[in-house]
Amino acid sequence: MEKNLEFPDLLQLIDERSAAFRSAVAAAPSLDAQVPTCPEWTLFDLVKHLGGGDRFWAAIVGAGPADAPPAEAAAARAALEVPREREALLAWLAASTQLLLSALREAGPDAGCWAWWSALQTPRTSGGVARHRVQESAVHTYDAQLTGGAPQPLRAEIALDGVEEFLFTCVATPSAWPHKPTAFDFHTAEGRSWRLTVDGDGARSTRIPAPTAATGEDSDAAGASIHGTASELVLYLYDRIPADSLHVDGDAGLLDLLRAWEPEH
Repeated sequence: MEKNLEFPDLLQLIDERSAAFRSAVAAAPSLDAQVPTCPEWTLFDLVKHLGGGDRFWAAIVGAGPADAPPAEAAAARAALEVPREREALLAWLAASTQLLLSALREAGPDAGCWAWWSALQTPRTSGGVARHRVQESAVHTYDAQLTGGAPQPLRAEIALDGVEEFLFTCVATPSAWPHKPTAFDFHTAEGRSWRLTVDGDGARSTRIPAPTAATGEDSDAAGASIHGTASELVLYLYDRIPADSLHVDGDAGLLDLLRAWEPEH
C-alpha cells in the first residue's frame, strides 16, 4: 500500500511549488493578465491569493487548536499589504511562504489547529494543513503557468497525493448525499485508484486496487469511473479542465451532480 508523503517532504514541496509559481509570474508578460482558470482574477490577484493564504494558514497553525478561525489569522488576512511592483511582489510572496513553512516546522505534523474541512478523513492538524497547501500551491502554479502560455502537468509525486488529498479533504463530509446512493471510482494512469462512496451518511473515500487487463473492472460497482493521469484528475477535481478531457465509464451525468453538490463540512 502506497504511503502518504512525509511531513518534511510536504514542506519541501510547498517551498518548491512557491518557487515555481514565482518563476511563472516573473516570466508572464503582465501582472494584469487575466487568469484563464480563475477568470475573475488577474495574475496580481492570484499572487495576492496564494501569498495571503500562506500568511493566513501560518497564523492558524501558530494559534494552535481552535473551534473557529483564530483572531490572529483574520487579522493577518485583513492587514495584507501587497506591493504592486513585480520584483517587490515576488519578494513578498517568497516571505509569505517562509512564514508558513516556519510555522509548520515549529508546530510539527501533529499539532492541532482550526481547519475548514471535516475531520472524517483529514486531521485538523498542521500536517493536514501542509498536505493541503502543497495542492493549493501546485494548482495555482498551473494557473500562473497557463496565464503565461506555458502550462505544465502537475508532477506525478504531487498529483498522486493530490487526488487522495482532495477526496479526503474537500469531499469527505457527514452531510447526506441528496441523490440515490452511488460510488465514483478514480483511476490514475500511474496505477493508483480510489472509490468515493456517497449516500445518506455522507461522502468518504478509500483506496482500491487498480483495474488490470486480466481482472477488468466491475462496471456495476461504481456509478461512474473516471480515468486519467494523476495530474489530469487533480486538475479536473479543482475544476481546471472539463470532464470530457478524461475517459469516463458509466453515468457521466453523475459527475455533474457531484460538481453541483455543496455539503457542509
